[in-house]
Amino acid sequence: MALRTLNAKNAGALDKDLMSIGAFSLDQLMELAGLSVSQAVYRIHPPSKGRNILVACGPGNNGGDGLVAARHLWHYGYQPTIFYPKQSKNDLYERLATQLKNLDVPFTEDFNGSLKSADHVVDAIFGFSFSGEVRDPFKDPIIAMETTRVPILSVDAPSSWSIEDGPPTTGPGANFHPATLISLTAPKPLVKHFTGTHFVGGRFIPRSVAEKYDLEIPDYQGVDQIAEVSGTGTEAKKEEVIGLAERQG
Repeated sequence: MALRTLNAKNAGALDKDLMSIGAFSLDQLMELAGLSVSQAVYRIHPPSKGRNILVACGPGNNGGDGLVAARHLWHYGYQPTIFYPKQSKNDLYERLATQLKNLDVPFTEDFNGSLKSADHVVDAIFGFSFSGEVRDPFKDPIIAMETTRVPILSVDAPSSWSIEDGPPTTGPGANFHPATLISLTAPKPLVKHFTGTHFVGGRFIPRSVAEKYDLEIPDYQGVDQIAEVSGTGTEAKKEEVIGLAERQG
């Protein structure tokens, strides 16, 4: 199945439509996104492969998705540790953090130290809205993710990547290629640079909204909130991804 991509402008517009036309709240969308992320982790890294999951969270919605995912992972039997150095004062994010603290999920300021005992990493630092250079306190963690042998799943975008152009040519993230990517609602143009396992999570988009953005809904199975998709990895697969960035402006 050909998968169409959403550029940053239209990804933001789609989120607004989901909250207006679709009548979803931000809390609901974040919960559904985090649930999708947790299912992707379970699919590729079941607890039998190791329960220590390091979840790196940024200050925005991508980080919120990571906090939700960590809560679900705890309930699945994992032992998540949260790296969340720029904690938002927004009520929603504070509640998500409190939910984890109520489960005695540890928070750490030492990403590199926690990485040494991690079996898997969830990269939920930056999402589709990221642009510019990586700055502290996320520079060192992204450098560490470039070189670690611990498998990494990135949420919506590998942190430091441009939504349109993929990895930066220099600096932190230039050599960051996570093993797994989960695209939320729809893939972004950067997937043409991605060569790993690729999932889409978005089993909540009304057909009317999908049609407005000319998106195809993946073939979700059973109760899954995720679908593994083609469109990345080899030149043949890359041809299956149809970018809409130019048409959608």
